[in-house]
Amino acid sequence: MAILAQLNDNVVVHKFTLTAPGASLGRHPDSDIQIEDNAISANHARITLEPNQYFPQFFEIFLEDVGSTNGTFINDQRVLGKQRLHDKDLVRLGFNSFRFLDDKEEELEKTVHMLHG
Repeated sequence: MAILAQLNDNVVVHKFTLTAPGASLGRHPDSDIQIEDNAISANHARITLEPNQYFPQFFEIFLEDVGSTNGTFINDQRVLGKQRLHDKDLVRLGFNSFRFLDDKEEELEKTVHMLHG
């Protein structure tokens, strides 16, 4: 299961379960994950879950900035376009931090390694 865990001083304060097809993140009340902070754009970012091309029972999860003012970052690198998330990545929207957790990614990586190993 994939989770986006909101952090406050490295302590989890909220957990959001990510399900297909994905979630919108922003300050707007219609956002799937609403973040009430003026540093967050109304429509800030989007997470999409896409089936792996070889193993459709596994999802690859992507983060995309959708024109935010203060940016979207993965491990302190600005997101340009759509970028894949990996287990334990640190996601930052404006000044808000999240930890991406995906317990299925390790299982997918082992399967891919066996296929290509």
